[in-house]
Amino acid sequence: MRLQLLFCDQSLLVIDKPAGLLSVPGKGPDRQDCVARRVQREYGDALVVHRLDCHTSGVMLMARGKAAQAALSRQFHDRQVDKAYIAVVHGRVAQDEGIIDLPMRCDIDNRPRQIIDFEHGKRAITRWRRLAGNARQSRLLLLPVTGRSHQLRVHCRALGHAIVGDSLYGDAEDAGLPRMLLHAQRLCVTHPVSGERLCFEAPCDF
Repeated sequence: MRLQLLFCDQSLLVIDKPAGLLSVPGKGPDRQDCVARRVQREYGDALVVHRLDCHTSGVMLMARGKAAQAALSRQFHDRQVDKAYIAVVHGRVAQDEGIIDLPMRCDIDNRPRQIIDFEHGKRAITRWRRLAGNARQSRLLLLPVTGRSHQLRVHCRALGHAIVGDSLYGDAEDAGLPRMLLHAQRLCVTHPVSGERLCFEAPCDF
């Protein structure tokens, strides 16, 4: 699993993360290999701004230095970052597009699983559009408005169409597939120094 560097300057780094690689270290000695540590071996000032699920591929941003990290993190917090994902889901999605507005929280009895909870969950919003489809599968463009953990995976399941290869929220057949078909295709942020709006893309490999 090699990392491809999409962009680098004095303030930020953009990586095309492969599926199956953690964004940050996990618990245990066998879960220390990750994007953050690989990048930090080459760029000692690289700091984490956001994360992608281990099984999600695509555009991941890191800051160079604490000032850039604070500025970029603020953009994520204030929902000033535009994100677009590609997913292949089970079944034919009937509608052309829609909005999923379902609150989520962690399932404390079954971590790291997330659940929909209208009483205690935090608001989670995903816009989506169907790009292609047949009786077996549909290809969706997913545009998350919020950034909850596992949001796209949970929302696709709630739509009635789990992401292909999602062993946590899918069906038994998904556990045997080589990867989850979810890809962070595009990320747009404002440069923390120049103020220029920048958009980065990583081609989808499925």
